[in-house]
Amino acid sequence: MNATQRPSTSTRRVDVVVRGSGIVGQSLALLLAQDRLRVALVGSAPNTTEPADVRAYALNDASRRLLTALRAWPSETEATTPMTAMRVHGDAGGRLGFEAQQHGAASLGWIVDVPALQAHLAQAVSFQSGIERVSEAPPAPLTVICEGKRSSTREAVGVDFRVKPYGHKALAARLSGEHPHGGVAHQWFAHGEILALLPMGGPEGRSVALVWSAPVERTDARLASGDWLAEVQARSAEVLGRLTLDSPAQAWALERSTAERWLARTPEGTVALAGDAAHAMHPLAGQGLNLGLADVVELARVLREREYWRALGDWRLLRRYERARAADIRAMGWVTEALFGLFDHTDGRLQALRNWGMNRFDRSGPLKHWMAQQAMGTHPDTESTHTR
Repeated sequence: MNATQRPSTSTRRVDVVVRGSGIVGQSLALLLAQDRLRVALVGSAPNTTEPADVRAYALNDASRRLLTALRAWPSETEATTPMTAMRVHGDAGGRLGFEAQQHGAASLGWIVDVPALQAHLAQAVSFQSGIERVSEAPPAPLTVICEGKRSSTREAVGVDFRVKPYGHKALAARLSGEHPHGGVAHQWFAHGEILALLPMGGPEGRSVALVWSAPVERTDARLASGDWLAEVQARSAEVLGRLTLDSPAQAWALERSTAERWLARTPEGTVALAGDAAHAMHPLAGQGLNLGLADVVELARVLREREYWRALGDWRLLRRYERARAADIRAMGWVTEALFGLFDHTDGRLQALRNWGMNRFDRSGPLKHWMAQQAMGTHPDTESTHTR
């Protein structure tokens, strides 16, 4: 009997309950099961008959190593597209470029097809005997909430979730270019908006994922009019030639949200948060899922390296996880907030200053290399032990 065929409630003793069967939840369940913990995964496998998710997941090397170790990295060439370069365009002559070769890597990261990744994770879970898929959570010393930003379980255990709207919506869609993208990602900062075209469909593909952050009223007006593709064509300076629409557009409000704390005590045991249930930020840095998977790695490490006499739900033990991840999330949150605030203003003096800063940073040498390593997940500080 595989993981998708087990009873709705666990029939055996469980070490950890994972609530949420998205990418973060399934990855955590797999990693804990590799460490021989008995895991109950609350939630069904992804429904492949639902409309495709047009969002783009940009994954760094640390995330790739984790998913490879879990045997969940998509093997299809068209499902994982390496980014060989990234071009960032300012609104008054500012330019910033990253080339993978300049940083000693074959890729700056990967744009991964969401359905393919979800399918590989679900398959890996189905073959892992240490995981049961259940519809109701059994008793366990530790429960990890991976249900996303709108988690009802987090609310039920009394953890406050602070939400700060950006006043922007993200418009996302899949497009095809007249010319191959060559693995190059593009991002434009202009008019208080951020537009990105991310390469998909494999190294030789012509497909790109559009992610366009703009004030709510502008996004709503574009969707209502239905002629926004011509504006994308113009703003992107036709870097891929003529663009055609391959999917319906989707839009959602953008916000920075953080849990007041990552741990809670309940009569049944200790509760911890991971992924979007603990934090969410603007997608301009492309780090959302990478941060969630870093939560997975850190929590698994803390549990794996615990003293023999500590229980899995030990409060002091789990505080190590909370302190480590909350600090990283705060740092990335500050960087993202600063970048969003810098480019959200249309004042001419600030415009000149930020474009001057982009050009200076592009020539900064060691600082630019350090920043690239951090984003790529190849800096020594980001190395982890999950591929032991």
